[in-house]
Amino acid sequence: MKSLPLFMFLAIVGTYNVYAQERKEFKINTVAFYNLENLFDYENDPITYDDDRTPEGKDHWTEDIYNLKLKNMARVISEIGAEVTGMSPTLIGVCEIENRRVLEDLVNQQSLLETDYGIVQFDSPDRRGIDVALLYKKRLFIPTNYIAVPLYIYDSEDPSKRIYTRDQLLVSGMLDGEKIHVIVNHWPSRSGGEARSRQKRINAAKLNKRIIDSLFSENPYAKIITMGDLNDDPTSPSVKKHLKAKKNKENLQLKELYNPMEKMYKKGLGTLAWRDAWNLFDQIIVSSELMKDDYTTYRFYKAGIYNKAYLANTNGRYKGYPYRSFGNGSFTGGYSDHFPVYVYLIKEKKEN
Repeated sequence: MKSLPLFMFLAIVGTYNVYAQERKEFKINTVAFYNLENLFDYENDPITYDDDRTPEGKDHWTEDIYNLKLKNMARVISEIGAEVTGMSPTLIGVCEIENRRVLEDLVNQQSLLETDYGIVQFDSPDRRGIDVALLYKKRLFIPTNYIAVPLYIYDSEDPSKRIYTRDQLLVSGMLDGEKIHVIVNHWPSRSGGEARSRQKRINAAKLNKRIIDSLFSENPYAKIITMGDLNDDPTSPSVKKHLKAKKNKENLQLKELYNPMEKMYKKGLGTLAWRDAWNLFDQIIVSSELMKDDYTTYRFYKAGIYNKAYLANTNGRYKGYPYRSFGNGSFTGGYSDHFPVYVYLIKEKKEN
C-alpha cells in the first residue's frame, strides 16, 4: 500500500500547521468498478443465452479473441489508480462477466498475476448468464461475509411472470483492520426505452436501499460503498429519490449517502455515450461515515473516471466514445463500451 504524499492531501485538509504537515503521511487504496462488456468464455453453456459468444456463433468468439479480451481487461484493471497509489485497485467490482471461470482467467493474466486477487462471485439468474463480482487483494482485504441478494421484478403486462436479472452482491470484510461493506450492482437495462423500463431500476434502488438500511440498523456508523452500472444517471429518480444519494458532502447526516459522481455528470462527464450524449451510469456512492474529516481511519479522498486516451476511439463518428471491444460483428481490439470509475480511500499512517 503506497503512502499518499502530504502535498497531495493539502487540497482537502488545510488546518494542520506547517510542521505537522511535513510529518503526516497517508495510506491510500483504490476502490473501482468496471463494466467488462460481455466477458464471456468461448464455450457453449446449454443453460444460458451465450450462443453468440462461441466460435460457431454470430460473434465468432474464438479462444484467441477471448484471450485478447482478457489481456485488454487486465491491462485496464492493473492501471486504475496506479498513477497515485503505484498499484492496481485493492477492491474492484465488475459486471457483465459470464461465470467464475472468466474471472479466474482474468486474474491470472500476466499484468495481474502478482496482485493475487481473490474472487467473490455467485451465478445470477440473469437470462443471459451475466453476473456481478468483486475482486479483492488478499493481502489487504479479508472477506468475512458475502451474499447474493436477488432482485424480484415482474412483467408489467403479466405480473405472474418474473423478469430474471442480476443479483446485488454484498461483501463485508476487513480492509487493513477496518470493517467495510461493498455492494456490487448491475441494475436492469433501458431496453424498451428509459421511461418504460424505469420502474425496474427503481425497484433495484429500493432493494439497494434496504440492504444499506439493514447495515445501518446493525451499525449507524457503517462504512458502506455501493457501486455498479446502474443504467441510470446520478440525477435519475432511482438514484436521487429512492436511493437518496446526495450531491453535496456538506451537512451530510448520519446514515446518509454521498454520490461524488453527480457533480461530474453535471459538468458533462460520463462513462458511456449514446447518440451524441454522455451518460454516467457507472457510479460509486459512499456512506456519510466515509466523509468525515478524521483521517485516523479510512475516509473518502476523491473520485474519478478512468478515461485514458487509449480507452477511447481516436477518430470517426464515435471519436472520444469508449473504445468497445466488439462492433460490426467482429472483435475490434478495444476494451469496453464503458469507462471504469474509482474512488480513493485514505487514512493517516501511525508513527512508529
